[in-house]
Amino acid sequence: MTTTVYARVESPLGELLLVGEATSATDDADAAGGVRLRSLSVPGQKGGVAVQDGWRHAPEAFADVARQLEAYFAGRSTRFDVPLAEGLGTEFQRRVWAVLESIPYGSTVSYGQVAAQVGASGAGVRAVGTAIGRNPLLVVRPCHRVIGADGALRGYAGGLERKKLLLGIEGRAGRSEP
Repeated sequence: MTTTVYARVESPLGELLLVGEATSATDDADAAGGVRLRSLSVPGQKGGVAVQDGWRHAPEAFADVARQLEAYFAGRSTRFDVPLAEGLGTEFQRRVWAVLESIPYGSTVSYGQVAAQVGASGAGVRAVGTAIGRNPLLVVRPCHRVIGADGALRGYAGGLERKKLLLGIEGRAGRSEP
């Protein structure tokens, strides 16, 4: 049986809402490795998650995620090692999200480059943008590293100011890769 658990964490982006699935046999989210992150959203996020009835507030279950986020925002960490919930999104979205996860810290790529990697060139760029916009794991799955072909910041479910802040943390405030 799976229980949905959540916590709120302060960050430079505002209060983050972390949502996970307690997956241990005892359904105890406190157990190490017992939670798989399903969503990380920011206030006012387009398509963001809201706490639902029946979810259990369990900040202790997200202590490791919170530590990793704090290290990232402080510039002490360049990657996340977080168990993620499986089976979210469509097959196409999962392919796009896998590309996002492969974009190195401090790098940016264009929507067209992501589309080419998933075999969706031309008109497929729009579908890639939609899939990126439905990424349920802001920050952890770095959709903020995808920018326009001209180097401009485009689209971010959490707002362009937050995208700019994240790229600034990574030293890439709106610059595209050569």
